[in-house]
Amino acid sequence: MAITAAMVKELRESTGAGMMDAKKALVENDGDMEAAVDWLRTKGLAKAAKKSGRTAAEGLVAVVVEGGKGVAVEINSETDFVAKNAEFQEMVSGIATAALGVDSVEALADAEVAGKPVATLITDKIATIGENMNLRRMAGIEGETVVAYVHNAATAGMGKIGVLVSMNGGNEAIGKQIAMHIAAVNPAALSEADLDASVVEKEKQVQMDIARESGKPEQVIEKMIVGRMKKFVAEATLLNQQFVVNPDLTVEAAAKEAGATITGFVRLEVGEGIEVEKEDFAAEVAKAAQG
Repeated sequence: MAITAAMVKELRESTGAGMMDAKKALVENDGDMEAAVDWLRTKGLAKAAKKSGRTAAEGLVAVVVEGGKGVAVEINSETDFVAKNAEFQEMVSGIATAALGVDSVEALADAEVAGKPVATLITDKIATIGENMNLRRMAGIEGETVVAYVHNAATAGMGKIGVLVSMNGGNEAIGKQIAMHIAAVNPAALSEADLDASVVEKEKQVQMDIARESGKPEQVIEKMIVGRMKKFVAEATLLNQQFVVNPDLTVEAAAKEAGATITGFVRLEVGEGIEVEKEDFAAEVAKAAQG
């Protein structure tokens, strides 16, 4: 029986198996879908499907810089234990390097690493390691100089927080200091012009409501808001923040002293924004007892 691409796709989606494994299962079983599923199960290649619904909020962020281009990639696992696994780290490293050649996480999923599409590579690794994994996001940056920094590194180039900074002028030393500042302070944007207008408006409304609680006249409140919004911008934007290395200077001023102009940054933190359902210990024990 001829094995079609649609059949392979259907089997992959139902089992989570890799493309080549799904095709082989169909060939071995003359196109019988149910028999192919059983064949994959006996080979331990259908395990990934059972794990795909589990929350993966741990993992690693990897950063790679090549010339004037840098990328940061987040790949999640269920536990921090797997993030320390050398096999997982090798996979993450290969995927991050491949990310230099693409411009979106969708394109990265299709890019080949070790002869397989990244999406297939991850699915196969789910089956062998035994945890759900997810290629969550990537971000790239370009500039005259791009410097990378990893906070809480698990191994070279990957850890819990990955930062990239692009600059004109300056050197590696000031770039790394600025990247460390970004890792620690987590600015919302580079400058006031880069702040999300809706975020600024929301903050302004909150400050207006707080000020009105004081019962002061509107003209006084308007002057109060000007000062409070100025402080908000200073705290939220990288260029206006007090530099952690020297709080007497803003980040922009410190960069200028070093002959650098900061043109952009990227900061990815593992699990950022993922909601994890928490159970109390008794609930965990009960769940385990039920199998």
